[in-house]
Amino acid sequence: MAGDFDRAATAPVERVARTLAAHALSKNGEGDMASAAEAVDALWPDHADAALAVLRTLREPSGRMLAVGDAAVWDRMIRAAIEDETISES
Repeated sequence: MAGDFDRAATAPVERVARTLAAHALSKNGEGDMASAAEAVDALWPDHADAALAVLRTLREPSGRMLAVGDAAVWDRMIRAAIEDETISES
């Protein structure tokens, strides 16, 4: 089944941190920047601690999540995401 999915090029912490930075900066979120891409590139590391907090919160699946998936697999995947230190060079 793993072959059915695309593999992300960046670590989950970086992706969540970029999303948080974009939300804070962009007009599409709470910010005022029409195009926040360059600012997000520069500032996402400032959101890494918050990103880790989000991932830590996701360690415990909801009842609905448990109804459709394997809790042990979810736990291992989230823990791996927290431990993943791979940062995209692109």
